[in-house]
Amino acid sequence: MGVLGAVLGGGLVGCGHSGPDPSAAAGHPSASASTAAHAPARPAASPTAPGAPKKPAVLAPGPGGLTPVFERGPQRAAKVVALSFDADMTADEGPRAAGGEHFDNPELIALLRRLKVPATVFMTGRWAEEYPDQARSIGTDPLFEIGNHSYSHYAFTTPCYGLPTVEKDAVREEVRRAFGAIRKAGARNVVPYFRFPGGCYDDDTLRALGPEKVTAVQWDVVSGDAFATDADAVAEQVLDGVRSGSLVVMHCTRSAAPVTAEAVGRVVPELRKRGYRFVKVSELMAG
Repeated sequence: MGVLGAVLGGGLVGCGHSGPDPSAAAGHPSASASTAAHAPARPAASPTAPGAPKKPAVLAPGPGGLTPVFERGPQRAAKVVALSFDADMTADEGPRAAGGEHFDNPELIALLRRLKVPATVFMTGRWAEEYPDQARSIGTDPLFEIGNHSYSHYAFTTPCYGLPTVEKDAVREEVRRAFGAIRKAGARNVVPYFRFPGGCYDDDTLRALGPEKVTAVQWDVVSGDAFATDADAVAEQVLDGVRSGSLVVMHCTRSAAPVTAEAVGRVVPELRKRGYRFVKVSELMAG
């Protein structure tokens, strides 16, 4: 199911992984904490004036104020699926970008626009700083919404696929700094959702993030696109895994996910042929 967890030093290390599960060592939420994933969605806030944009749904906090976790929508007769894309770049990869490595994927975004596929992009603050024009373009297009993927793309708990680890007292600042960088780039369609680098978290992390009032967004379908070279294999993995209400994790980073656009070009028409409708995470969460 992919080599993401085995490749170290890249911006996508452990992000949307499909390698060995670190949860036993890292300490994923207990059953009591994870029940927040099934809490009813509610609007983030009421509009302040008639005609104001509808606020995105969020989940209610878990026990003790833990950040709630969302993994997939309800499975219903109406077939809906959400595609999410992680725009990864770690805090220390600036020299690689300066040397010509591409952590963006404008071809993928252009394809989603041509196919009219709504999607949620989870963006690191460092990515937004490196590609502010693209962050603004994505974040002002009503087809898309932008979630927070941390500033540095460092792990929030360890072990996590070899990623450097965020200091415990810097957890909330990672989220705040990323939102700041994304909004500074000019993005407006920003939702209060957070995706952990590598999907790695524990109860302590969820508790620390509670005051930031974000909903943590995971996934139930791993595309396997990270470091993949076979677009057909990626497409088949997605098509085999999708059920109504599924949330798919893919990547928006050319250097580390070079066949994603090609795979999406095969997934979208096939899922539409099967009767699926594409939605953003906010719509999936709203149920």
